[in-house]
Amino acid sequence: MATASARHILVNDEAVCNALKEKINSGEITFEDAAKQNSTCPSGARGGDLGKFGQGQMVPEFDKVVFNDEVGVVHGPVKTQFGYHLLEVTERS
Repeated sequence: MATASARHILVNDEAVCNALKEKINSGEITFEDAAKQNSTCPSGARGGDLGKFGQGQMVPEFDKVVFNDEVGVVHGPVKTQFGYHLLEVTERS
């Protein structure tokens, strides 16, 4: 079974999500700091780290990105029932 490690930032607004992505990609803020300061998910306290998980353990929109898109790149905004996510796949096997 495929597994992955990822981190994410969850916010309620797509514009905020896009602004955070710009700041991360420009080097103005690290992904970890952006998660700690902005994420509404409890994982934000850990810099957005979700640990290792298997395919199918997350919502479908999340799984699609984590198990198909490039590792080490900030993806998103990804809209789910919880809000808007920025995702970074840190490892996949």
